[in-house]
Amino acid sequence: MKRSLLNLARQLLLMLLVIWTVVSLVTLLIEIVPGTPASVILGETATTEQIENFNRTHGLDRPAFFFSISSGDGFVWNGWDNRYVDYWSGLLRGDLGRSFRTGQSVSSMIAARYPSTLLLAVAAMLVAVAIAIPLGVLAGSNKNKFIDNVASFIALLGISLPTFVVGPFLVYIFSVNLGIFAPTGSAHPEDIVLPAITLGAALSAILTRMVRSSVIEELGEDYVRTARAKGLSERVVIYKHVLKNGLIPVVTVLGLQLGVLLAGSIITEKIFSWQGLGLLLIEDGIGKRDYRLIQGCVLIISITFIVANSLTDLVYKRLDPRIRLS
Repeated sequence: MKRSLLNLARQLLLMLLVIWTVVSLVTLLIEIVPGTPASVILGETATTEQIENFNRTHGLDRPAFFFSISSGDGFVWNGWDNRYVDYWSGLLRGDLGRSFRTGQSVSSMIAARYPSTLLLAVAAMLVAVAIAIPLGVLAGSNKNKFIDNVASFIALLGISLPTFVVGPFLVYIFSVNLGIFAPTGSAHPEDIVLPAITLGAALSAILTRMVRSSVIEELGEDYVRTARAKGLSERVVIYKHVLKNGLIPVVTVLGLQLGVLLAGSIITEKIFSWQGLGLLLIEDGIGKRDYRLIQGCVLIISITFIVANSLTDLVYKRLDPRIRLS
């Protein structure tokens, strides 16, 4: 019990350290990028007075960090009165700040878009699993045969094609030529089909190769020979015994890939105009130099990634009790 609590405390401490590092790096990067929010949001016609009022309203006239670099004095200590401290004090109260451009709460803007991105990521994972497991099992149970070669070719093709190629190709086939799906938007349930396939294609290719390797490895184990000796059918041996043990590395990849899918959805959301967190980040955040919105979006993506990894650890133990979280 004591050891479990120590492991949990260590994991929580590591999570907090990762979140602090991510937020600090993002804050540093957006500060050193050329340009200012005032010049982007107010436009080139803004007067000096308007820019000064904007900076004063949003606290941009104050130092960004504890230190600043002066050409004559080197590092200058700015004290605790800086934007970095203000942002963290707001985070500790659950306040992500307000958008520089719209004045809306960043929390409310993210809350409105986050479910769409999470839905897209989960749909992409379901597409990937639906393709990878049967294809990987067929390939692994027919090693070096025709179907194995076909599956390996499909997997290699899926890994090689990026989302910005797969997405427009699917739009051209299913929207322009066949007219089955709308090319963009997220207003109807069927609008998720093409984005989910686009985002899940590369993951399905990776999972197919992993399932194939796991099946081939498990088929050589003693328990498989014992099951066959008992007269169990090949289908029962593979799907009841081999696949269950072979799913452990697949679950590992799925847990880690959830964060990747959230990050990768930025391109997919842009292609299909899917109103999710990625589109909010790239258009309203980065495109408008909205510091608070950028920080908030990256923070939520990071937390989701960390939570997904933690849940993956729990699934490990469920699939194989011999695995210890320590």
